[in-house]
Amino acid sequence: MSGVADIPGGVTAARGFRAAGVSAGIKASGALDIALIVPDAPAAGAALFTTNQVQAAPVTVSRRHLERSEGRVAAVIVNSGCANACTGQNGQLVAERTAHYVAERVGCQPHEVLVASTGVIGVDLALAKVQAGADRAMQALSTDGAAAARAIMTTDRGPKEHAVEVRTPDGAFRVGGIAKGAGMIEPMMATMLAFVTSDAQVDPAVLHHALEDAAATTFNAITVDGDSSTNDTVVALASGASGVHVSKDRNYGDLVSGLRVVCHSLAMQIVRGGEGATKLVAIRVSGASTTDAARQAARTIANSLLVKTAVHGGDPNWGRLVAAAGRSGVPFDLSRALVRIGPVILFRNGQPHDGEAPRAADYLQGNELEIEVNLGTGGPASFTVWTCDLSAEYVRINGEYRT
Repeated sequence: MSGVADIPGGVTAARGFRAAGVSAGIKASGALDIALIVPDAPAAGAALFTTNQVQAAPVTVSRRHLERSEGRVAAVIVNSGCANACTGQNGQLVAERTAHYVAERVGCQPHEVLVASTGVIGVDLALAKVQAGADRAMQALSTDGAAAARAIMTTDRGPKEHAVEVRTPDGAFRVGGIAKGAGMIEPMMATMLAFVTSDAQVDPAVLHHALEDAAATTFNAITVDGDSSTNDTVVALASGASGVHVSKDRNYGDLVSGLRVVCHSLAMQIVRGGEGATKLVAIRVSGASTTDAARQAARTIANSLLVKTAVHGGDPNWGRLVAAAGRSGVPFDLSRALVRIGPVILFRNGQPHDGEAPRAADYLQGNELEIEVNLGTGGPASFTVWTCDLSAEYVRINGEYRT
């Protein structure tokens, strides 16, 4: 009998993985800033990276390593507090030497090590600190991944973890993960780092397809502020320790389901914990001719500063929703469109229903909200993007980010 059930844990909930989180002094506060994830044996690996044309050194190095190893990964090392982005040739050398250093201690090839970084752009990453942190992390490896979840945080309010067990006719396997992200979050990957593990037995190419399928409606369907970063990385690893084989023809849907549940939880934690956020908002666009059109309109609405500030202030300003949908570049028929905030319809078929505004304003006082815009074209497609409100606290955090 198939099914997905939540279980305790995070990145080490899947069998065959150990992790650690330590302090290496990269963060001036002394907080945890190095995470290390090591499978018991080289695992199948897949990753999705930022679509920004400006890509940090760890992104280019990890992408190259995955290609060379043909999707085999023996370790992942992550630092927070410094993005190692826009740091020139020195940044590339630091990322490469980090991989070499970890490989020597794990006992693998350098191209079997992935590296990831997050923090301030344009600051050199101290290799000696990373190496000292790697040594410390090797000694601290365990099947408790909680410290690793904390070590990858920057402006996050707290660690983000989730894990599930997936039951199939061939037996059960697990999927677990950790993530960080609070600002510079926009669909098509953002300044998030996420590391998802499974003990399913799956080839790297199949794992990559499954990760893409899961991310399409999770990590690639969220936005905090519309800014895409230089360091976005989502890594999936599969140890095979469960013995449950996954291929495109068998148990593939079960793997995608497990990945999707974990990735959705982590993605919602990112948006709910967005910088200055007080509300989690689901923007659903329906009545579109294609899923791509619905996605484009939903993203435009979710990234509208006027929509986000109206939500923060509890103002049921449906005009801002209509205006955002109308400029999204997809077919839109105002005479047949509909706008709904929670259970309250405020606009339908070209006519406002402003008498319902007080009910909608009451609904907007909640902290988990749903907004729907039907494009009025009669199409069958829909898509949901999750976002948050925009508050003065967001401005304060980012106005002081480097100072």
